[in-house]
Amino acid sequence: MERLTARTQLDASTQSPPYNRQVLKPGIVHIGLGAFHRAHQAVYTDAALAHAFGNWGIVGVSLRSTEIAHDMRAQDCLYSVVARDRSGDNVRVVGSIVEALAASEDGEAVLARLADPAVHVVTLTVSEKAYGIDPVGGGLDHAHPAIAHDLKSPTRPMGVIGYLTEGLARRRAAGQRPFTVLCCDNLPSNGRIVRRLVTEMAAARDPGLSAWVDENVFFPCSMVDRIVPAATAETRARAEKLLGVEDRLSIEAETFSQWVIEDDFVSDRPAWEAGGALFVKDVEPYEKMKLRLLNGSHSLIAYLGQLQKLEFVRDVMGVPENVALVRRHMQAAVRTLDPVPGIDLAHYMDQLVERFANPAIAHRTLQIAMDGSQKLPQRLFQPAVDALSSGSDGAEFAFATAVWIAFIKLARTLDDPRSGELLKAAADAVRTDDETASFFAVPGLFPKELQANRVWRDRVNSLLKSLV
Repeated sequence: MERLTARTQLDASTQSPPYNRQVLKPGIVHIGLGAFHRAHQAVYTDAALAHAFGNWGIVGVSLRSTEIAHDMRAQDCLYSVVARDRSGDNVRVVGSIVEALAASEDGEAVLARLADPAVHVVTLTVSEKAYGIDPVGGGLDHAHPAIAHDLKSPTRPMGVIGYLTEGLARRRAAGQRPFTVLCCDNLPSNGRIVRRLVTEMAAARDPGLSAWVDENVFFPCSMVDRIVPAATAETRARAEKLLGVEDRLSIEAETFSQWVIEDDFVSDRPAWEAGGALFVKDVEPYEKMKLRLLNGSHSLIAYLGQLQKLEFVRDVMGVPENVALVRRHMQAAVRTLDPVPGIDLAHYMDQLVERFANPAIAHRTLQIAMDGSQKLPQRLFQPAVDALSSGSDGAEFAFATAVWIAFIKLARTLDDPRSGELLKAAADAVRTDDETASFFAVPGLFPKELQANRVWRDRVNSLLKSLV
């Protein structure tokens, strides 16, 4: 069957780029060319180009995989997104990505794009673990493989912070204006975190570069939201039926999408608001809302699903007792939030339950369960601290923590950058009455307030005993 390319004649009913891709030039570099970016930021950019055409094509960069870059090039960087809900499927072909690069095979090409003065914005979706954040101090983790490499060989980077730093160094050396760095990963105050990492890496090679970054480069915070399951053969078959051609890059997503961005850019940016993006002065209330209500509940669902041998989120939400647990968790989490401008939090929580239960979305609990050591400090542990400080017993967060620890204790292998430490903690736990002590001793994992709270820790122990 014919494969989707720029030569494909699509049916008139299929939503496709209304602008001329042949004259579209790059203005954005995106690092992290995975499914989420292609279903989120690239779609917003597609809408921005349709609304107000300009040189805002995206250069997509994969740090590790070469396959995605090769597949993108084979399809002229075109692919489809199938939005699915109870009412049916809606397909659109996205054209905002104009170039795909694999850093592992052509790092110099990536650096050339970062140094290109036509590039105004660099966006990021590389996952929490890829940044190389010290779990104790919060700055650069010198033991992280990419950080260690890039500190030693700054002009030949392999990690995201190294690429950003070298790209900015080249622009400074050429007397050019810097690009804006827009992090779209689930990190609290994500822009501020990336600013710290880049300035620390810059300082390690040249204090003058660090000072220039600090003074001239903007790192706006952002909050992103869309459920995007990993693609499967069924995903591709569904796209083929809808499009009439083969699309090896098709992805599925829920219909809901949200992007809240701090309006703080060095220079120009696309009209992302045309796709529904919200530009605000302070992202933190929205970010905290999403991390604690959506992401925290998602993690709880994932670990419940793994304990109950339920493959998909929708399966977990098909059990009334689980729905009650999720709602109870949300009610505890919402009490740790400040008001969020323009958001009815009660409606938002009802909306989340409906989204999680969406029968058309097959989101694997194992996919969400990975990298817990990177996700749970902001999703569960800090909300627990806030709940306890306000006089609550933090029981719902203790339960979610116990479910996570139970998942680790039953796991033979673990997809987590700190898997060795966590599996050792699980092994050590069988030799003590205080089953969670070895977990609370993992450096930088739990806040000191939780480590010191014997009552809360005993609650976690008690709940853990009921789970395993």
